[in-house]
Amino acid sequence: MSKSPIADPVAEVPAPATKILSAPLTNSFDYTRSLGPVLSPFALALRDGKILGSKGSDGRVSVPPVEFDAGTGAPTTDLVEVQPVGTVTSWSWEPKPEPGHPLDKPFAWALIKLDGADTALLHAVDAEDASQLKTGARVAAVWRPDRRGWIKDIAHFTLADAAQPAPANTDDTEITGKDGNVVITTPISMTIEHTATEEESWYLEGLKAGKLLGGRVTTGEVYFPPRQVSPADGSRTTDRVEVSDHGTVTTFCIVNVPFMGQQIKPPYVAAYVLLDGADIPFLHLILDCPAEDVRMGMRVKAVWRPEEEWDYTLRNISHFAPSGEPDADFESYRDHL
Repeated sequence: MSKSPIADPVAEVPAPATKILSAPLTNSFDYTRSLGPVLSPFALALRDGKILGSKGSDGRVSVPPVEFDAGTGAPTTDLVEVQPVGTVTSWSWEPKPEPGHPLDKPFAWALIKLDGADTALLHAVDAEDASQLKTGARVAAVWRPDRRGWIKDIAHFTLADAAQPAPANTDDTEITGKDGNVVITTPISMTIEHTATEEESWYLEGLKAGKLLGGRVTTGEVYFPPRQVSPADGSRTTDRVEVSDHGTVTTFCIVNVPFMGQQIKPPYVAAYVLLDGADIPFLHLILDCPAEDVRMGMRVKAVWRPEEEWDYTLRNISHFAPSGEPDADFESYRDHL
């Protein structure tokens, strides 16, 4: 069969008209929880340099302890101490440690059955190289001096056949709640390299220069922040439009409930603000007035941080405050709610 003389179509993507911005982006969340009536004694024992397991109805000891008997489903009530020395049942070598790993040099992840236990515990084993590890190797826990009641109180295990005594604990932070159970906070985070779209890039460049740049789509609406494509027909944003830093409150919420990480003392107002020149409101804070005075139609103005603090972020605007102008007529923003 002869090859068609017609070349395969090739899509041509025009070069961006602005510098594309890229930066690390970290999303983080501190997860706080109570360990309950079984894992709390386990955590408190770790703080004391001891390891507890749960004894089931069949006599088997699980480390870490389980909250319910695997055979009967009954809540665990029998906790027993096991030895901080044990046997490697399987292992895997980690040649390139990552941030957050228990050791900053090559080490082994291993399943370790502690003396007195019937199940294996996953932890790190310190060794010079992989040739020192084998199934059946004897290892002992190495304790941290600053123990806070979690599995990291065991810094790692080392190749040894004898238990090493735990040093005196140097951390006296209170870790139990009102019910006597241990409360721990686990930081969870993920960092990625975020590359902005062309529209997002010139929007962020505008913020760095103290300008609010929206994007006009083919159907005529001006979005702030700009969209890459029109939500109406999927076509690209066509024009940059500088909008005002004055606007109108369309809807709002008074925040009365405190939460972890809150930067403003309640009560305060989070509101959708329709900037003059834009067709879609966006969310920001309303401050510098009593929360109960905020209302739909209220005219507000941006309060900018000092210019030396400006960066590629909407946080350049600290908040919005009443502008002193008469309230906007409802008909002027009803179609933008």
